[in-house]
Amino acid sequence: SGRRPLLALGGLVDGLGQLMDWTGRRAVIRMNGEKFRRFVKAPPRNYSVVIMFTALQPQRQCGVCKQADEEYQILANSWRYSTAFTNKVFFATVDFDEGSDVFQMLNMNSAPSFIHFPAKGKPKKSDSYELQVRGFAAEQLARWVGDRTDVQIRVIRPPNYAGPLMLGFLLAVIGGLAYLRRNNLEFLYNKNVWAFSALCFCLIMTSGQMWNHIRGPPYAHKNPTTGQVSYIHGSSQAQFVAETHIVLFFNSAVTMGMVLLHEAATSDMDIGKRKIMCVAGIGLVMLFFSWLLSIFRAKYHGYPYSFLLS
Repeated sequence: SGRRPLLALGGLVDGLGQLMDWTGRRAVIRMNGEKFRRFVKAPPRNYSVVIMFTALQPQRQCGVCKQADEEYQILANSWRYSTAFTNKVFFATVDFDEGSDVFQMLNMNSAPSFIHFPAKGKPKKSDSYELQVRGFAAEQLARWVGDRTDVQIRVIRPPNYAGPLMLGFLLAVIGGLAYLRRNNLEFLYNKNVWAFSALCFCLIMTSGQMWNHIRGPPYAHKNPTTGQVSYIHGSSQAQFVAETHIVLFFNSAVTMGMVLLHEAATSDMDIGKRKIMCVAGIGLVMLFFSWLLSIFRAKYHGYPYSFLLS
């Protein structure tokens, strides 16, 4: 009986050494069912494991999984090559096609998902990352890992020159157009140009683009089991990128309808064209406002009002 603690200690040291060896090769350890049972489920264990459950194979068509994997790799590499590196926590992935038995064991039916397996005890509710609420940006994952493991990771992203290059290109185009029309800059005083620019800015901001930039939510969600794709998030506390595009389009259509109504009432065109503009404007406002209200009802459960569509 005295040899059992020694055997357990030896197994712990061997397992820890194996994980350190794998981490030395790549920051994220790829696990299948056997590795998961040996290094995560089987005691003893004095280290935490953060696992991303995903479905990266092309036949799964999980675009969100690829995006989340890129952020997860950034997080793990930031930990691996920084002073925060420690053998008290490890990062791993379990792909559905390599570890479907693990998905069944944990009763998981969606991907991507993140779970923290603490050194002692079973994972609690707070050990499951709220992907739909917080998004999968590496910075958000780092805060969650810090809360669960007390390992504070400073995310270091590889240089991305796309933004500065696009800004430089845009400024060059604007500067070139201004130079070509340097003798005729009346367009700068055109009220319609400034009104259209302001309207586009308002539509972009009210559709939730800033929330996307801060939280980094997935474009949509695909259930790897059923293959069903959701473009509208079912909670009022989160949203998908596709959802903001849909809301942006619907708001634009409602705005266009109101512009047509205004023009029909104030323009000097013949009465026939004004009637057509009036009917088109009313149709756009009624139809797309009804769709906007139906999205609102889907997110705020129990909202009692509807218009055209139930």
